[in-house]
Amino acid sequence: MMMWEEYHFAASVEEAVEILARHGDEARLVAGGTDLLVELRKGEMPPRILVDITRLPELREIRQADGRIVLGAGVTFAQILASPLLRAHALPLVEAASTVGSTQIRHLGTLGGNLATASPAGDSLPALMALDARITLAGPQGRRELPLEEFLVGVKRTALAPGELIEKIAFPAMGPETRGAFLKLGLRRAVAIAVVSVAVAVRMDGERVADARIALGAVAPTVIRAREAEESLVGRPLSDETIARAGELAMAAARPIDDIRGSAAYRREMVGVLVRRALALTPFPLHPRLGEG
Repeated sequence: MMMWEEYHFAASVEEAVEILARHGDEARLVAGGTDLLVELRKGEMPPRILVDITRLPELREIRQADGRIVLGAGVTFAQILASPLLRAHALPLVEAASTVGSTQIRHLGTLGGNLATASPAGDSLPALMALDARITLAGPQGRRELPLEEFLVGVKRTALAPGELIEKIAFPAMGPETRGAFLKLGLRRAVAIAVVSVAVAVRMDGERVADARIALGAVAPTVIRAREAEESLVGRPLSDETIARAGELAMAAARPIDDIRGSAAYRREMVGVLVRRALALTPFPLHPRLGEG
């Protein structure tokens, strides 16, 4: 099998952008390389030029600034799992990271790579949508920022323009009044593609919901928000009745298909189950699987 002809270690984001812009479809970024390895094993033709961005420390940063959590696109899922900052202020993302592939994959796979692949079953995507993430893109014309909902435009399709790359991801830090959870249903307990995934973030005002975000994965061409379900919670306590109603409305928002991992009807039913379970978890500070001790 023919391999790539050129392999570049970019010295800066600007250099990576310049190479991508100059070579167009012949060039491709490499961070974790997990998707590229799968394609090579399938016998697919690699791009002629690979641009490695793993030596850019700014893309590996996890920090808090002005009330926002900022992650470089090269942050790995292992980094996310190990971050006390993210455990405290972005628990749905930490829970999502814990379900990604195997230990080896989590040490290689990057958040930016998961976003760029744009699979509706991508584990980090519902969590980032529930956290109200915005994506910063760097390209030949400079930088621009998009809400995640605008970045994801279809099945494995994004708003990335020619020569652009994902530079960073940012979202508001979850405060003490906000709780969240991520749940995933797969055909096995580990190294599984999502049949359905759900992420929620709920901000409380006393005993009533002040704001809610519910994101659904693997049940539409892209990750989607269950907006009517969110609205049904606002101004109400998280009672069994309001949680059940939100689950029903989330089921109505789903647009699943039949495939080898599950029928559309099963997926829709499981959306309701997972939304109810995730909302029931939100009064607690930590998900049981990621608890302290």
